[in-house]
Amino acid sequence: MFRVRVNRIESIQDIDGNLGKRIELIEEREIPRFVVRPQTEEARVVQDVMQALQQQLPMMAPPRGQFTVPKIILFLTEQEYESLGIDFDVNQIYEVKLENESIKFRKSG
Repeated sequence: MFRVRVNRIESIQDIDGNLGKRIELIEEREIPRFVVRPQTEEARVVQDVMQALQQQLPMMAPPRGQFTVPKIILFLTEQEYESLGIDFDVNQIYEVKLENESIKFRKSG
């Protein structure tokens, strides 16, 4: 079992002209965090300044311990999407289970 997050949903049209959806799911994994303390006083000052800036300006902050990898891309017609019975929403997290020649999605949290 693994976890995926809906990264993007786009409207598409297949070669027969049928409308559908392209659903991009990315895998989420936790990355262990470790703290590296610089050896020199100058490097420590720079690190402290960067940490202060990251707290004041969230856009400068690195990702919070998560690493994303493209995992599944679904190309579904509207009928196939409705038959699947899942209303995918961007940023929604699902647990994916692969077993007995099937893929099962379960909404997480």
